[in-house]
Amino acid sequence: MSIEVEGLEKIYGTQKAVDGISFSINQGEIVGFLGPNGAGKSTTMKIITGYLTANAGSVKVCGEKIELDPIAVKKKIGYLPEANPLYPEMYVREYLDFIAGVHSISNKVAAIENVIALTGLTLESAKKIHQLSKGYKQRVGLAAALIHNPAVLILDEPTSGLDPNQIIEIRNVIKAQGKDKTVLFSSHILQEVEAICDRVIIINKGKIVANDSLANLQKTKKDFYQVRVVFKEAVLANSFAQFQAIDQLTAVNASTYLIDTGNPELVRKQLLSLTIAENLNIVSLQTEGNSLEDIFRALTVVSA
Repeated sequence: MSIEVEGLEKIYGTQKAVDGISFSINQGEIVGFLGPNGAGKSTTMKIITGYLTANAGSVKVCGEKIELDPIAVKKKIGYLPEANPLYPEMYVREYLDFIAGVHSISNKVAAIENVIALTGLTLESAKKIHQLSKGYKQRVGLAAALIHNPAVLILDEPTSGLDPNQIIEIRNVIKAQGKDKTVLFSSHILQEVEAICDRVIIINKGKIVANDSLANLQKTKKDFYQVRVVFKEAVLANSFAQFQAIDQLTAVNASTYLIDTGNPELVRKQLLSLTIAENLNIVSLQTEGNSLEDIFRALTVVSA
């Protein structure tokens, strides 16, 4: 295992920010670390990287215990924190040269050029960091995390501030790195997680509420469905009063309704009966469900 977390706890005063969580991540695995604000994501990442000390539990990175040899563990980790710490008066190449020196990289020039190309910084590399947009500053932080070719990447909101094109570029970088590195990253962009992750870990109120592949979560969480029906005619909401298995009915307009349900097949049958009984015509009928957003909301909002 590249990352092993066992019984981890972190307490701030009377608040238990991380409450006895355990998980492991294999080499070559990309795992999304999700949760609402204040759930304990950043705290957990800081403990794994050695920036914070846990109150209880243990962390191993590539077999090394962080509490026994934090320097050895940090050498194996590339870390991009949520608050990207940069020196704004430094030039991009100057900053990366400094970071390469911290890691005692023997061929700094080659490492710098490689990571600049990898993160798409070539055109901005002659500028001072304070002259960069937020998105390019984020790229500099990612370049600093990658420059020493670490075995493990810990990325806290790596696409924050990026435009859609830049997000795709950084997504491709993360996917490429995940072929031979272990990647743990957090994001509030759930489509991003769906696009590149092998597995998701969802934390809420300091506890892990899900730890599985998205495919398995979609199979096991069968109660997250939404039926979208569009009628040719205007339909009153009370027409659905006798329906069974409707958790929530939302009128988009007079002829379009969203039906939250745990039994979409029954709802579809009832819609067919409704069209016959009231001489209606269905223009469109779609069933959507088990998206990561559905699962996330059910595990964090419902249990909040």
